[in-house]
Order: sequence, then structure tokens, then C-alpha cells
Amino acid sequence: MFEAPLVMLDEDHQLIEKVLEQLVADAHARSAFVIDKTGPLIAEAGELRGLDTTGLASLTAGVIAATGGLAEIIGEREFPTHFHQGQKRHLQMTAVGPRSVLVVVFDDRSTLGLVRLRSRKAGGQLETIFEKVLEKTAQNPVRPSPLADLTDEDLDNLLLE
Repeated sequence: MFEAPLVMLDEDHQLIEKVLEQLVADAHARSAFVIDKTGPLIAEAGELRGLDTTGLASLTAGVIAATGGLAEIIGEREFPTHFHQGQKRHLQMTAVGPRSVLVVVFDDRSTLGLVRLRSRKAGGQLETIFEKVLEKTAQNPVRPSPLADLTDEDLDNLLLE
């Protein structure tokens, strides 16, 4: 099913970043990211800003999609929380609403329990922000490009004439 594009104003993005910054501080985490389930990075905060966020976002989306398939096989709708433990760094991934994922990177300065507790709070705040963004998007839908229905053949004909 096609979902309308998420259109976010700068003020909404700043609210999301503020929630992430507070989460990083409260959870003693290294970084926090919000990722659209289709792959793009929405926002980031913390020490690891600027790492390969494209890779992080697309691989997170892949993990969510793959585990969604596993969930279906055993009769679940989804697995909303994922934890990956490394030797030095760990990842906590939490579904936030139907479209996004909160990713928290942490190390031994924190605990999984604290990260989960703080992520739950931040996830609720992010869900509220996204609901408002979706309401704004519904009130002012993005109009499709007038070129959207052109085929490759139409484009070739335009360019060759």
C-alpha cells in the first residue's frame, strides 16, 4: 500500500531533534536516530552524528522488514523492539508509530533497562509529533508532479523532438 510522503516543517524537525537530544542525555547514550521504515534518516542527535547514517538507516529498515516477516510466520503483527548487543556498543531499535523507528546506540555508560525506559518515553513524544505532522500533511497534501504520469517513451519523444 502506498503511503503519502511525510512532509515535515523545520519546526517539527527541531522538536524531533530536541526529543532525541533529551533521550541521549537521559539514557546516557552515545546517539539516537529516527528513521523512516522505508529507509531515510529523519533526525539524529548525540556523539555519533555524521556516521554512515545512510547505511544505518537502510540497514535498520531492512532489519525491521525482515523481522516483520518472521513475526508474521509465527502469528505476530511485528516485533516492535529489537536489541543488538556488541562488545563495546549496543543498539536498541523501537517502532514509533506505523512509519518510523527510534534507534539508540549506547555503551557501558548506560544499561539496557535505562535505555528501554527512556526510549519508551521518547517514543511516546515522537509519536505525538508524527501524528501532528501527518495531520498537517493530510490538510495540505503534496500534489503529484505534472510529469509523474509520463512514461520513458514519452520522455524519449520529448527529448528527441
